[in-house]
Amino acid sequence: MTFLPPGVDGLTAALLIAVSFLTSALTAAFGIGGGVAMLGALAGTVPPNVIVAVHGVVQLGSNLGRAILQRRHANWPLVRQFVIGAGIGVAFGALIFTSVPERALLALMGLFILMMVWVPKPRIPGLERTGMLVGGAISSVLTMFVGATGPFIQAVLMQYRLDRRGIIANQAVMMTIQHGLKVIAFTAIGIALVPWLPLIAAMIVAGFVGTVLGTRLLNRMSEALFQAVLKALLTLIALDLLRRAAGIRLPGL
Repeated sequence: MTFLPPGVDGLTAALLIAVSFLTSALTAAFGIGGGVAMLGALAGTVPPNVIVAVHGVVQLGSNLGRAILQRRHANWPLVRQFVIGAGIGVAFGALIFTSVPERALLALMGLFILMMVWVPKPRIPGLERTGMLVGGAISSVLTMFVGATGPFIQAVLMQYRLDRRGIIANQAVMMTIQHGLKVIAFTAIGIALVPWLPLIAAMIVAGFVGTVLGTRLLNRMSEALFQAVLKALLTLIALDLLRRAAGIRLPGL
């Protein structure tokens, strides 16, 4: 009897568990990067028809641990806005799951992130009341297709002038909710996840250990360093999304 899913050997499983640890540490410290890196690690290992679903369950566990550790810094009115938008977005995304070109979504997400990070934005009346609701809806449609929408949420949160702990905590809670809704939606439309559950459980445990270490790094980091690294990471991720949207392959890949 084996606890490994079909097509995954022991070495590959061990590497995925190690990647879960490292990416969770990165996400706990900076809020982003881990989900995108995990999606890349799963590509080529997980069948295309279940990759976003498996990624969603792993990220649900990772973000839940982060949300628990950092919950006291969350802004719950913003979270409530996000929940409403996320519910609408996931429901709509499930309906159109097979009908939207992935490249178009990647391009839109990349351009949005660059705009949020680098384009000066005027004060928008009513942003506090509706901005996160709209962001939750849009990102939750996107997550059904491209999986890792943490950078999108991070870019929206930057507009609220939160400190580093507030940004990371709110994103953790919001991504936990989003991935939870996504897993429910994928289960409802018949994506088979049972063979993957033992490996997913091991990845979640490793991810929680990484989350603990990454949270310690966050607490020791200066606000200026955090903001600089965050902008750099968001920019790199956005450029990579545009590269993928254009179908450009990196050398050796």
